[in-house]
Amino acid sequence: MNRQPHSAAREIIVAESIRELVSELRLVDLVDYVAFIRMEHFSTLADIVDSAAELYFLPGTIRLGHGGEAHVSWEESPRIVLDMEMRPSGATVYFSLTLEAQTASVEVNYVAFDRAEGDPEANTAHLRAMLRQSRLTREPAALP
Repeated sequence: MNRQPHSAAREIIVAESIRELVSELRLVDLVDYVAFIRMEHFSTLADIVDSAAELYFLPGTIRLGHGGEAHVSWEESPRIVLDMEMRPSGATVYFSLTLEAQTASVEVNYVAFDRAEGDPEANTAHLRAMLRQSRLTREPAALP
């Protein structure tokens, strides 16, 4: 796949928006991810992602895509790669979330906008705004 010049900016936007979600996903033991992926229990993985996402995003905003990969061997550190979809109002972002021992990373594969602008930078700005609108607020409600 040829990377677009604006892909890096979009990856940063997505990564920042899911920071808390990644922390929640790290609460699941590595061996559970490996087992679910190897046994193709992707519906269980989807439930885990949905449960974590509902804490931070409006319903239906983020979900597991078509599965995941478990990279576990004697020669390297374990790595879990989850195929993810983010659907804020007005766009769909297809990306891979990689979880490693000390780090996590995002690789945006494709972004589809319902109404794309001709300018990629304007689309990136719209994506940032859409993701902000799809987050649940964490501020306590004001008392009457």
